[in-house]
Amino acid sequence: MLDIKNLNVSVEDKQILRDLSLKVGSGEVHAIMGPNGSGKSTIAHTLAGNPNYEIISGDVNFNEKDLLEMDPSERSLSGLFLAFQYPIELPGVTNASYLKQIVNVHRKHRGENPIEAGDFLKLLKEKSSILNIPMDMHSRFVNAGFSGGEKKKNEVLQLDLLNPNLVIMDETDSGLDVDALKSTSEAVNQLRSSNRSFIIITHYLRLLEYIEPDFVHVFQDGSIVESGDKSLANRIDKEGYA
Repeated sequence: MLDIKNLNVSVEDKQILRDLSLKVGSGEVHAIMGPNGSGKSTIAHTLAGNPNYEIISGDVNFNEKDLLEMDPSERSLSGLFLAFQYPIELPGVTNASYLKQIVNVHRKHRGENPIEAGDFLKLLKEKSSILNIPMDMHSRFVNAGFSGGEKKKNEVLQLDLLNPNLVIMDETDSGLDVDALKSTSEAVNQLRSSNRSFIIITHYLRLLEYIEPDFVHVFQDGSIVESGDKSLANRIDKEGYA
């Protein structure tokens, strides 16, 4: 599904990623771990198309298409989803109208008619119920006054509505207490499937106690220095990155 070859990326004239190569197959869950400043989040922003991240060299193919030739909206419409570390607030825009808008943008891309208000409300109730999200949350402004857990659950809801192929989770555990982390992780686990892959970027083992990865990669100085299964994450938790 995703094939990164010798990717070099800089931010503000400082090189961050160095000859990064990574393959992600359909249905796989890859965890990327590493200390602060190792370049983990740069992967997420680069794949999503953040213009502040300059591609020096390398190739990225996503479902046999050149990802680096697409603008951010094309990447989203082609099935890539980024769950942000700190989701932004959109004061003045209700959550329901925002969700309906993004669903219709994706429907238009697929050549489908816009979803009717009644049908969308039924869909929203169904998806929200599965994720234990109260419907009154959708009358509030997007992420405004939301707790950390509500923000992350709202992103999982977007994921469920848009049905992407590749989900990149950039330090989803940031700012979550144990209960919020567990409920968010359970929601993610419900959405795992054979045709959906995940890249989970995290500092700590605690998220991986709830979301079982197929592969764990250790990041240092902009590249992968070691790969393994979950036992590698357990070793890091006991011994540290050094």
